[in-house]
Amino acid sequence: MPVQKFRSIEEMNAAPVVVDSRHAVERFLRHCARYRMIAPRTFPRGVFRFRTLEDAQAARRQVAARQHLR
Repeated sequence: MPVQKFRSIEEMNAAPVVVDSRHAVERFLRHCARYRMIAPRTFPRGVFRFRTLEDAQAARRQVAARQHLR
């Protein structure tokens, strides 16, 4: 990345922002990894089958209670 010199703050603000596009994907993946560490998955993985609607609602309440505790 080249060094730029400016004579005033106004000239600095008017200059275009130079972004290296080669590292954009790597930067995005680092942000995704950081987000996963900060906000881990709270829902159980997989597909669940329930015999009744009441069973499904009870399972949803359990997941919500675990999420609320975090």
